[in-house]
Amino acid sequence: MSLRKAAVITAGSWGTGLASVLADNDFAVTLYTRTQAQADEINDSRRNGKYTGDFVLSERITATASMEEALSGAGVVLFVSPSHAMRQVARQARPYVLASATVIHATKGFEPETMKRMTTVLAEELPHLDPSRLVVLSGPSHAEEVVQRRPTTVVVAADCLEAAEQAQDVLINPYFRVYTNPDVIGVEVGGALKNIIALGAGLSDGLGFGDNAKAALLTRGLAEIARLGASMGGHALTFSGLAGVGDLVVTCTSQHSRNWRAGYLLGQGRPLDEVLETMGMVVEGVKTTKTAYALSKQYEVSMPITEQLHEVLFAGKEPQQAVGHLMGRGRTHENEELADAFGGKWIL
Repeated sequence: MSLRKAAVITAGSWGTGLASVLADNDFAVTLYTRTQAQADEINDSRRNGKYTGDFVLSERITATASMEEALSGAGVVLFVSPSHAMRQVARQARPYVLASATVIHATKGFEPETMKRMTTVLAEELPHLDPSRLVVLSGPSHAEEVVQRRPTTVVVAADCLEAAEQAQDVLINPYFRVYTNPDVIGVEVGGALKNIIALGAGLSDGLGFGDNAKAALLTRGLAEIARLGASMGGHALTFSGLAGVGDLVVTCTSQHSRNWRAGYLLGQGRPLDEVLETMGMVVEGVKTTKTAYALSKQYEVSMPITEQLHEVLFAGKEPQQAVGHLMGRGRTHENEELADAFGGKWIL
């Protein structure tokens, strides 16, 4: 029996994790990589060493450096490119993506130059597709645990419920549970903004502030995510779900998180350029902080944590000074600013 074909673009840690899920779900998976050396490593040794270590990949996964080969005949296409590269990658993929394919992205960030969400970028670069059927996947999910088949729960969202349910059917299995959600904006915004708070959580840990500070950071960080997300058109309930508080918790409390690790190094006094070089992988939270700061001004939304992280990352502000600024803010009601974002309605 011939297997259904899926393409995963590109072959980073999360792309490899999702390729493993699809392979376990009886797909023949073609994993696109930008380098022939990485493709050879995956095909010859069954490993993607830089991203998933010594984990042995399924025989159903084949890697290629040819976009045409990766997408040829693929009924499922999963984009997992870094946010800053999504437009270029989608443009390269455009001639080969079938109009009938189920197209999903699992990238948590905004396009830096335009501040656009990833479904908007994909809709612009893949105009032969119905934009209502573009699906976003998000939620608390470390690739390291997914490739080890540890229980993981995520959410998929699309404007078209049928498309979200198709993605759910493609991905769900005994260790990878998938919920559907109609709120594309909320799921994308929540997935992107939690990386900012994870940077802050790592920075707090690097400064040795302890659990009290981190708990407050997560709680007030969630309020910031909800305020901006609602102003952009997201639904309040989304931010209390998997793409909101769920993803926030896992990203802010685990050393698997590259955003937490980057923040931790910053908290220990390492300069940003050195931190990014040390990480060796994309740290989405850095670019997202700049975008979210600009969006907060555009939508006139109060985001004090984001503002102070922006100062630390891009204006040379000392982390201790940023914390002092946050702790010394004027008195306010816990829900006051959040309620403003929802037309005065108390939601938390």
